[in-house]
Amino acid sequence: MDFYFNPMGFVSRLSNMGVGMLVIFVVIGLIILTTLLINWLFSDK
Repeated sequence: MDFYFNPMGFVSRLSNMGVGMLVIFVVIGLIILTTLLINWLFSDK
């Protein structure tokens, strides 16, 4: 097995990594909003 670092391959995949990070933040935001909504609906006031 030959391993080597291809700098242009890294640069060309930055857009894919950016989309992945955006999806992670959106999913975390949805989890937070769902938790807040459930707490608001079922809280004893």
